[in-house]
Amino acid sequence: MIKIQRNGECPEYYFKEGCYITEWWNTSDDQNCSIARVRLPSGETTLPHILRDTVERYVLLEGEGLFRSGGKEEALRAGDVVWIGAGTVQSIQNTGDRDLIFLAICTPRFEEKNYRDVSGKD
Repeated sequence: MIKIQRNGECPEYYFKEGCYITEWWNTSDDQNCSIARVRLPSGETTLPHILRDTVERYVLLEGEGLFRSGGKEEALRAGDVVWIGAGTVQSIQNTGDRDLIFLAICTPRFEEKNYRDVSGKD
């Protein structure tokens, strides 16, 4: 079986984490994986958060940023991949002068019930 998802007309929405999401692939037909295009405007930072029971990968497509986790910071640029273990506190800041664009690939697929804001701003 083959499925093709055409994403040219998928709507972008603002997510409470502080970024804009376009769900490229997130369906109950495929519980094993989801893929979202994430857009973070220049100067913005996502809220520190964790994903319970979900491993996430950031695949940077455009721009540059600063990834934070566990008191450490790592500069990132297009072409970099970040592997984030389930339950790991994380945030990313756009340090460039244009949008930071990356894919967020989750296994199993992203479900909002597994997202937890740990910024204390809830």
